Parts: sequence; structure tokens; C-alpha cells
Amino acid sequence: MAVRIRLSRGGSKKRPFYRIVAADQRAPRDGRFIEKLGTFNPLLPKDHAERLVVDAEKVKAWISKGAQPTERLQKLFATLGLCAAPVIREQPKKSAPKAKAQERMKEKAEIAAAAAAASSEANTAE
Repeated sequence: MAVRIRLSRGGSKKRPFYRIVAADQRAPRDGRFIEKLGTFNPLLPKDHAERLVVDAEKVKAWISKGAQPTERLQKLFATLGLCAAPVIREQPKKSAPKAKAQERMKEKAEIAAAAAAASSEANTAE
């Protein structure tokens, strides 16, 4: 059974309130969970004490047992020092050029470098 530490949504329409829970990854988002670990209220200001309320000992225990926090919770936990911040790439890997396109780009760069070297040699010879 793979356990995730994730947000379970509560609150009314357009007024979100989340419980931080440890749940089986196959369970629905707002459905069955194993243990409640804290709360998160995104409507409060970032410096408010009750925006993120977490039982740090329970979170550390679940992470040591192999539970994986979601990316959003990794960011929140990183501010508390409970885990490392996730690596967020500026440019996603999906949008990177494929192998053939990268080879063509390298060839163009080599040709441009050779042309620049040849023109600089011609300028110094004159």
C-alpha cells in the first residue's frame, strides 16, 4: 500500500479549507484517510499562525515510514524544515528539443563557430 501525505478539501464553495492527511494513494481525494496530520487555510495571509497547522512529529514519522508528500505539501513542509523543497524546473523536460533537433543545433553552432574563426583570421591577416 503506497501512502501519500496530501490535502483533503473541505469548506464551502469558493472558500477552501484543507486537512493534511496521510491516505492510501488509491483513495479518493476527500474520501477515506489513515490519519489527520494538520490543516491548511489558503485564505489567511502567509504570515498568519493558523494558515498552516501541522503536527511535525506525525509528519516526520510518516515520511520515515515511506509516505510521499505531494508537491504542494513538499513546498509547505520545506518552509517548516520538515523535508527538502521539490525541484521545479524553469523549462519542463517535455518541451525540450528531441535528439535529432539537438544534433542539428550542435551542427549549426559548430558551423557558426568555424565561420567566426575564419572571419577573425581573415581580419587579422589584412
